Amino acid sequence: MITIIDYGLGNINAFANLYKKLDVDVKFAKTVNDLVNATKIILPGVGAFDHAMKTLNSSGMREKLDELVLEKQCPVIGICVGMQMMANSSEEGDFGGLGWIPGKVKKFTGSSVSSETDLPLPHMGWNSLNIIEEDSELFQGLDDSKQFYFLHSYYFQPDNDNHVLATSNYACQYASVINRDNVFGIQCHPEKSHHNGVAILKNFASF
Repeated sequence: MITIIDYGLGNINAFANLYKKLDVDVKFAKTVNDLVNATKIILPGVGAFDHAMKTLNSSGMREKLDELVLEKQCPVIGICVGMQMMANSSEEGDFGGLGWIPGKVKKFTGSSVSSETDLPLPHMGWNSLNIIEEDSELFQGLDDSKQFYFLHSYYFQPDNDNHVLATSNYACQYASVINRDNVFGIQCHPEKSHHNGVAILKNFASF
């Protein structure tokens, strides 16, 4: 059973439809009571960091999510802004993040993108994963292109390079898939990434 956090941000129905085709049961969690007995969690997210954190905190699920993820070691994967929310903070706002994977979210601008100051933002479209941890269960079944759909102007910079499973290049090399114990984050949108996205979500369901 996959529990998808429904706090008003993210295309949750796209995830549910993909899992229905894979014959994997899903449920939506809108309240803390919906998180009872959760065994695997998807944290989607779109839009601005502060708005996402404020909305999640206001949902009443924050404390229970911390318990499930940090104490009970429930597998969780954050998607796009859902991944960025796992950091300690973001240059996009003033709110603190979940802090599940130590790091900071930074903007593609200035020194972060080397000498390319005219970089189009957001980073939108297809890009590939440069996989560091080839043996990760998350990456099984990907095709040779490893292409995924991205849409973002900020990227996650972990404090510890060992938490990076894959990188992508957009003028600079940045962490596009991260992992710390039971916590995973993926910057792209697997629900929009055809075969490779389906493979990622299927792999996560098998954890």
